[in-house]
Amino acid sequence: MTAPLGEELVRLAGLYGVAASFQPSPDRTVMASGAAVVRALAALGVDAGDPAAVRDALAAKEGELSTRLLPPTVVCWSGSPVTALDALPAGSRLHIDTEQGESRASVEELPPGVHRLTASAPDGRTGHAHLVVAPPRLPTPASTSPSAFTGRSYGLLVQLYSLLSRRSWGMGDLGDLGELAAWAGRALGAGFVQVNPLHAGVPGAPTDPSPYRPSSRRFPDPVHLRVEDVPEFAYVDDPDGMRALLERGGRLREAVLEKGALIDRDAVWEVKREALEAVVRVPLGPGRRAAYCDFLAEQGQALEDHATWCALAEVHGSEWQRWPDGLRDPRSAETGRVRGELMDRVDFWSRLAWLTDAQLTAAQRAAREAGMPVGIVHDLAVGVHPEGADAWAQQEYFAAGMSVGAPPDAFNARGQDWGLPPWRPDRLAESGYAPYRRLLRALFRYAGALRIDHVMGLFRLWWVPQGEPPTEGAYVRYDAEAMLAILVLEASRAGATVIGEDLGTVEPGVREALRERGVLGTSVLWFERDWDGDGRPLPPDRWRADSLATATTHDLPSTAARLTGEHVELRDRLGLLTHPLEEERAAAAADAGEWLNLLTRLGLLAGAGGGSDPSSEEAQVQAVHRFLLRTPARMIGVWLPDGVGDRRPQNLPGTWNQYPNWRLPIADAEGRPVTLEELAASPRLHALIDVLKEGREEGVREGLREGG
Repeated sequence: MTAPLGEELVRLAGLYGVAASFQPSPDRTVMASGAAVVRALAALGVDAGDPAAVRDALAAKEGELSTRLLPPTVVCWSGSPVTALDALPAGSRLHIDTEQGESRASVEELPPGVHRLTASAPDGRTGHAHLVVAPPRLPTPASTSPSAFTGRSYGLLVQLYSLLSRRSWGMGDLGDLGELAAWAGRALGAGFVQVNPLHAGVPGAPTDPSPYRPSSRRFPDPVHLRVEDVPEFAYVDDPDGMRALLERGGRLREAVLEKGALIDRDAVWEVKREALEAVVRVPLGPGRRAAYCDFLAEQGQALEDHATWCALAEVHGSEWQRWPDGLRDPRSAETGRVRGELMDRVDFWSRLAWLTDAQLTAAQRAAREAGMPVGIVHDLAVGVHPEGADAWAQQEYFAAGMSVGAPPDAFNARGQDWGLPPWRPDRLAESGYAPYRRLLRALFRYAGALRIDHVMGLFRLWWVPQGEPPTEGAYVRYDAEAMLAILVLEASRAGATVIGEDLGTVEPGVREALRERGVLGTSVLWFERDWDGDGRPLPPDRWRADSLATATTHDLPSTAARLTGEHVELRDRLGLLTHPLEEERAAAAADAGEWLNLLTRLGLLAGAGGGSDPSSEEAQVQAVHRFLLRTPARMIGVWLPDGVGDRRPQNLPGTWNQYPNWRLPIADAEGRPVTLEELAASPRLHALIDVLKEGREEGVREGLREGG
């Protein structure tokens, strides 16, 4: 399936940001699949199917570039020159229509925003561009410390669905999130709570439980609603029917907490949906009606599209590519006609989006009122499901026939295909990154910070042609400066922090570019080794400061499992080991042993709670977090299941039905589910948090000494 890569094809591909080669390691360059390059160009609207087509496309593109005055989008970092204007002919005149409604003749001292730039050359040519003006960088995250010297905060990391209280209906909800944030801020002194993506899922039987393959990233999923917290709940005219639904929700909760059942998102949604149908039938009061109308006006076409897709999916199923021809186009007359017929359902889904937005906002408000300087850290998935609402409503922005993934590397020789359609960089630039801007603005409505999954995707993504293995892909570049400028602009407007998930293979320059703009990275203990030296664990003073430092993540073994080697036993039971069991056990023990030796040398390994047994698992988990406090990382994250000794990962990459990914409640060391109420009373969790408190206080004392 690999076509040859001729010189002209390589040149053409480069002009469109399609890379003809990639480096899986610094000392090795691999040519991309010729077929993948041709397919990627086709997805960008370029015919490169034969040598003649390549020559014609190359001549057309080079001709276009030689005559245009401006690229589609121009970036201006406040206080810095706009280098994109250097190529304008001498004597060219500029005109800027600002986002704020002003007219300017210079790019000097423009307000932040996305403006309209017009350039007029002396030869009569005129060019237009979107001008993005952004602050040079994001501010340093706020600190929970009373001293400005420490400049850091600690917080909890949790998958919301896994956090069940005695009030939730079979999975954690936004009421639980608000309670967790209020408790963690007030009782623990935490500065933030980070959750998984809460994006709207694709309906189905069963639903894909992964929060990283959503229907829409723009709108949240109403399955997270706390139904009883909706004001209209109290006025439902069928109290007996609602009481029966509450009892069904209670049975789902008890099945998970008392009987060991997995979290059943579909069953939870079935009950909540019935309840919400009744709640939405309650007329809104005048004030609530006005607020709802404001929300509809503010969200505009995007919400109408999302709600229309939801209504159509109820009738025709979620695979919009199989809908009747007229309905596959969100702008068709047929779609408009059917939308009118389904207006009650469109309003139902619009109302749910409003209610969910309100509860998300309330959770962030609870966090800030509890003293958290950051509050809720939301998670932005790298892409969307090809059958979902965003892929239907924004078809012009997605590359047809392509999927995002990862090339072969030392960890996965077959590469990866994530099944997510990529955004077209050309269409993004032509629109002034409109869908990206709207997405960020929507999330920052209720986020104190945003974690961006696979933040390297702001720079490039591995495109895999549909029907081909991930090995037959190619990298496609995005305008990273524009993507970062939009990110910094929207985050600054919201006063929010940004954390980039930059684990794994990262091309040179990416982390430096992110750091320059104030975007934090992600540092996970088990990956922080001296890879350029002896490969041993990296001492704390050599960790980077501009990061969120954690012991583990949702895709990795818990700290207890890593220390005890139970993650190896789990993979052995599932047939996932690539080496003999004893060899894997020995490697895991050696890895943990190196870290424990470093913790001992640093004097961090003491008995749990002041006890005398430093070899206990609890003492070792505490020592790991003492170590994190020794690093200069600006944010320290505690994986909430680590606080009660949970052994199980929430997601085990490389598995599908072999392991209950995304369906496990938080549990203790024996696998017994632990409720939010029990977490709040857990001596083990409080002892771990005391470690963080002590470390913060020591940091304050040292800062005061340094400050004189």
